[in-house]
Amino acid sequence: MRALKLVAAIAATTLMAFGSAAHAGPSVKLEKVVSGINTPLSMVQPAGDSRMFITEQNGRIKILENGKITGTFLDIRSKIVPLMADFDERGLLGLAFHPDFKSNGKFYVAYSAHLDYQSDLGQMLWYNHSNVVEEYTVSKSDKNMADMSSARRIHSISWPQFNHNGHWIGFGPDKKLYIASGDGGYANDWGIGHNPLIGNGQDLTTAMGKILRLDVDARTGDKPYGIPSDNPFVGKKDVLPEIWAYGFRNPWRCSFDMAGGSTLYCGDVQQNSWEAIKATEKGQNAGWRRVEGVMRCFNWAEPDNHPASCDKSGITASIMEYANCTAVPNGCKGISVTGGYVSRGDGTGSKGKYIFGDWSKGFAENDGQIFIGTKGSDGKWSMEVASVEVQGGTPNGKIPYILAFAQDNKGDVYALTSVTTGPNGSQDTIYKVVTK
Repeated sequence: MRALKLVAAIAATTLMAFGSAAHAGPSVKLEKVVSGINTPLSMVQPAGDSRMFITEQNGRIKILENGKITGTFLDIRSKIVPLMADFDERGLLGLAFHPDFKSNGKFYVAYSAHLDYQSDLGQMLWYNHSNVVEEYTVSKSDKNMADMSSARRIHSISWPQFNHNGHWIGFGPDKKLYIASGDGGYANDWGIGHNPLIGNGQDLTTAMGKILRLDVDARTGDKPYGIPSDNPFVGKKDVLPEIWAYGFRNPWRCSFDMAGGSTLYCGDVQQNSWEAIKATEKGQNAGWRRVEGVMRCFNWAEPDNHPASCDKSGITASIMEYANCTAVPNGCKGISVTGGYVSRGDGTGSKGKYIFGDWSKGFAENDGQIFIGTKGSDGKWSMEVASVEVQGGTPNGKIPYILAFAQDNKGDVYALTSVTTGPNGSQDTIYKVVTK
């Protein structure tokens, strides 16, 4: 998400007061669905189910039905590393229901676990935690409770820093599980746990900075999952066969268009200058840390000074970008992109448009942003800043921090928000996004 931008972002917030005024864009109303939530990072509705399942960063999954929280589906707070109350990027990060959930009761969570360093002294001394994906099954006696004894670890990555975890998870139209993985943290894809020559995003021997694709219904060798034979790097020497795409910094919330297609849309949080939305296909290189934004050359040693030229060969350009207030305060739109969904619902409207946002224009106070992305007849994308009305308002009169988006089975889109920077209390709200 946003680590190590704090000091610079606060300074940028001051500079923005002297920038140009925002123009009026499409109108959006955030209609309150439920409040009293702790830092909601995802909300998922299984196919054919009336319930919505909300993941709280602190480690609980709550059930939302008919506009009310009806219970706790899963509680794994004891499995998660202690979180920092003011700001943290670890926690319960992802939730996905098996395509056959209705019949097999299986679902998957991604979370930041206590470090499993596997006798690696370097990791024991220097690494922070492990990001894991775990399988659970619904209790046979209560459909609103998970069977805690059914836990089965599917995947684990030892993580060097507390940030840039990514770990959105979801099933694609091919019924395979996709895992979005950040570059390992700190900043500039550099430091402990990073490839010093090319960064983790471009290093095909590490799972960090990648989109991984697994078959949870199969086994390959002694792995607790199967490696699909049509993964793009299967059989290639010195490349992880789990990799589906690479070149990501911190893919914060991804989605497939529920209308179909294999394109995975991700908001990839960039460094200091240009935030990006990436539309990714099999085998593609999304560019980090060779480029930032759509296709701007990046120098990890001087992250705010972009070289005039660099090697861009083999990189798939991002589809949208906007200025990050940290290093480009004039005309900026935020500091940390939040990926969204292609709207397909009558309630949200704007069908076929990609609704996404930004966490905030600064750390100092909530100032979230909502954007509408449109794909033109020429295949190129454009974005507009929405003019937003928040039902019930907020203490400072601005949009809450935009943590994530969600989509129900009707195709309507929701904004998951917070009024604090960290996972503390239970005062956060989920809104339905309604375009006018």
